[in-house]
Amino acid sequence: MRLRLTFLIVLAGTAFSVQGQQHAPVKDTVLKGTTIEVLQAYKPQVKQAHKPEWVPQLPAPDTSHHIENYNDVPQQSLYFTYTSLPLRPLALGKDDNIRPFPNYVKLGAGNLNTIYLDAGIGGIYDKDYETGIHIHHLSQKGSIINQQSSLSGIEAEGVMHKQTFDWHGAINAERNQYSDYGYRHDLYKYSSDTVKQVYTTIRAIADMKNKGDSTDQFLYHPSVNGSVFMAKPNSTETNFGFEVPLTYKLENAIQLHVNVSGSFANLKTDLGSYSNNYLGIQPGLSFDNNIFKGHLLIDFIAGKDSKNYVLPDLLVKYKLPQKGSAIFAGMHSDFRQNTYEQLANDNPYLYSLSGGGFHIVQSRSNEFFAGIEGGTHDHFSYSGRLSYWLYKNLPTYLNDFGDQKQFYVLFDSSVSALSLQLAVRYKEATKWSAGITGDFRHFSNGTYAYAFGIPSSKITGDFVIKPLPKLTITAYLSLQGGIYSRDISGHNNMLKTFADLGGNAEYQIIQRLSAFLQINNIFNDKYQRWLGYQAYGINIYGGLRLKF
Repeated sequence: MRLRLTFLIVLAGTAFSVQGQQHAPVKDTVLKGTTIEVLQAYKPQVKQAHKPEWVPQLPAPDTSHHIENYNDVPQQSLYFTYTSLPLRPLALGKDDNIRPFPNYVKLGAGNLNTIYLDAGIGGIYDKDYETGIHIHHLSQKGSIINQQSSLSGIEAEGVMHKQTFDWHGAINAERNQYSDYGYRHDLYKYSSDTVKQVYTTIRAIADMKNKGDSTDQFLYHPSVNGSVFMAKPNSTETNFGFEVPLTYKLENAIQLHVNVSGSFANLKTDLGSYSNNYLGIQPGLSFDNNIFKGHLLIDFIAGKDSKNYVLPDLLVKYKLPQKGSAIFAGMHSDFRQNTYEQLANDNPYLYSLSGGGFHIVQSRSNEFFAGIEGGTHDHFSYSGRLSYWLYKNLPTYLNDFGDQKQFYVLFDSSVSALSLQLAVRYKEATKWSAGITGDFRHFSNGTYAYAFGIPSSKITGDFVIKPLPKLTITAYLSLQGGIYSRDISGHNNMLKTFADLGGNAEYQIIQRLSAFLQINNIFNDKYQRWLGYQAYGINIYGGLRLKF
């Protein structure tokens, strides 16, 4: 910083005269009015960058038993661009930076009678609490009779900060409407009410977490949840669950764990009431000495039909010195409750459970794996995992023998699989990033000919670029193949491999207003994920987003 100071020259002249007193008498000095620029050391201050705005996107509901694995944080698919503020003295001007808008509403429309709504409210907060509300709706209608669907929901959550605890609560409601249009329209005629299926879910969650830091030895995070899942006709499933994970730091490198969990589901239909419960306890330990890392956990579960499960979870990871990579191996066992909600999330065209016809059983899986993960600098990362699987009561899905518009669950009592999972990602600062993942499985030794309805190969990719400061472009790729089904004549066939490519572009017109365009299924491929259910084809819609 440059300061215009006249009096400094007086000090300089005085110092000069004192130094020369040994050789010459002191004389009065008269300085002319002169301005001298002096450089002064300055410590810059940087204003804090704002938290980027993001649009909450919740995953599909999952009521499966969550086992504490204590693994590394998995690779994420969310990307945020942080725009740093320039270094400058705060005294140069007032702080006129506009804070991010906490609320937004996004409206759009397009072909296939698409109506799109996405809105968020995040402006209700204080130093001791913050809340968030998300509302969304998407409805579409295709060219085939009864080919239509809609998804509407609201999610609200809040966090209250206390001196030693954080209290969190959430309540979600969702209405998911489908139509069973996957029948031969030249042979059958159904009214829209006859084939319409509506899934309604209401869920509440509450949890508490102590504010531990690196010095605390005891950490805990108990939670409870309850849900009601309703389906047409006359099927209602209630579920209550809880989880109490506890961690004790024995020393810096070793931690002891125990997790007590349970879920109690009850399904009521026209035929009666059915229970689907489990109760489990999982003790174990984890370790990390910066070279070796891993855990050993064992889950003991008491399930339905008086069946008990012992589920080991073992991981050992070794960090290669000066390589930026790590190799790992282990075994992981998992448990699935197979509630009506879980099965309907797998296949929305599920045969109504109110009609009976099969007995719900719980599933388990054992995975033996080895792999490698790592990266180079801050740009490139990769991972690979080779696994051998043993499944018990794996849920698969087959068309019924009537008009084939619905599917029933076929539990494969014993099946094995060999899988290879690969992932790579490259990121160039805040300019662009791209990633691709692949999951390839080969099922064998099953009770049935194939693992019906389960893809044996899945490839997903994503790409994001910011070519202009106010323009963001994203793209996605989804490729699936190796899906087996059974046609009306009883023959087993593999559905055609399909690729779905799409993208989104959003341009900020002004600070409060932006325009967006979404394109799905660019190839206009009328593929079938489930036998008889042809995809919508290309879908284009766009609109505006207003922040306030």
